[in-house]
Amino acid sequence: MSEPSPAASPSAPSGVPTDYDAFLRAHVLSQPISIQRHDRGDETIWVKRAGASNPAWRYRALALLAAGLRLPVLRPVPNPGGHEALRTEVRRLRQLERRGLRVPAVLAECEHGFAMRHLGRPGVEAPSLGNAMEAALSQGGEATLALWRQGLQALRQVHDSGDCLSQAFARNMVCCADGVIGFIDFEDDPAAHLPLPLCHVRDALCYAHSTAWILHQAGAQQAARAAWQDFTQSMAPQARALLARTVAQMGWVRRLPESRRLGRDMQRLRMAYSLVTP
Repeated sequence: MSEPSPAASPSAPSGVPTDYDAFLRAHVLSQPISIQRHDRGDETIWVKRAGASNPAWRYRALALLAAGLRLPVLRPVPNPGGHEALRTEVRRLRQLERRGLRVPAVLAECEHGFAMRHLGRPGVEAPSLGNAMEAALSQGGEATLALWRQGLQALRQVHDSGDCLSQAFARNMVCCADGVIGFIDFEDDPAAHLPLPLCHVRDALCYAHSTAWILHQAGAQQAARAAWQDFTQSMAPQARALLARTVAQMGWVRRLPESRRLGRDMQRLRMAYSLVTP
């Protein structure tokens, strides 16, 4: 997985059976950070501890903005944080695994946190899709575009399964060693608060926003637009119509100047709009 950790716990001898419940209880409260990687010979385990709760007022401003702009895709999905967020993540990881999607396997859970298996092989990095795309820039546009298409296909697989992601950014997609794209970070559940077609539109726009600037650097955005249009045509009719309406309502983005003085976020928004516009 690609979560940052300043240090890993010492390795255990290879082949030693692991009592995952005992392992979780031994580490969840003693580890110095909320999520930490533990390497145990032939296995890597991540232990995640409950953090602080998130106040509800954080979501009110975004809800008002979504209503004012008539953009339901901006409606916030509450992430309560704390123990409730952990319970949501465990439930969603198990749900997505049952749907045949590549997510970390939950090994144990307790009141204070849970343990999950690393998506990569021991000793082998499993970079995020975003990092892999950036690394591929030196190989030319086609290499970057191939990774992007792989991520788009993985997103289609999620939607075809009848589910959605939580935050479908490229940083939350993992390039596993066998070539499969995995998914991480499920502390919230959009489908519990929004209609599923709207969740699919949110996923699609999150993916576009997090990758368009890399495609631009690779000189691959024009080729990606054709793949994007194919992807949108494969969406369910309600989601496709909602996406088209959302993109149309964002027409003001094309009037933004190309000046770097607007900041990186605005530049990335312009690039994402260019990618998703028919």
